[in-house]
Amino acid sequence: MTKLIVTVTGLCCSLFMISSCNDAGTTKATAVAVSDTPVYFNLRPALEKEYGYTHAVKIGNDLKISGAVSMTDSGVIIGVGDMELQMKNCYADLEKILKHYGYTWGEVVAENVYTTNMAEFIRVSGYRNTIYTKQFPTGTWLEVKGLALKDQLIEIDMEAHKVK
Repeated sequence: MTKLIVTVTGLCCSLFMISSCNDAGTTKATAVAVSDTPVYFNLRPALEKEYGYTHAVKIGNDLKISGAVSMTDSGVIIGVGDMELQMKNCYADLEKILKHYGYTWGEVVAENVYTTNMAEFIRVSGYRNTIYTKQFPTGTWLEVKGLALKDQLIEIDMEAHKVK
């Protein structure tokens, strides 16, 4: 009889501990899920809907920004044939998005540049020294045959991380 009581008591304690662990795990998972809810941002809502993308999404402390190009809100390319102007317009749009979420250039951890003319991009890329004054992010520069729209010379995407 004593053996049966010890076994039942042990079983009850085990069930209580399992239940407590499951409750704690559920609470913790719920807290993480709430803080990791994606927060989307559309820089040019009508164009982004037409082309089927969102310009930026923040999840937790991480921010992912889709490729910025030099264009007006109605989709007209700014700076046809002018790499430097297109590049500066890309960075201006990226800065708007960073500021929207409360990020700075110092929190950018990755930057990818896609260009149809690498030699011309390298010639004007010194402008980046005015943006990244402390540390350059990781990144890749690629020369491509073409971008989404005719006359686009450059597209820049990036990721940023805010330290808690």
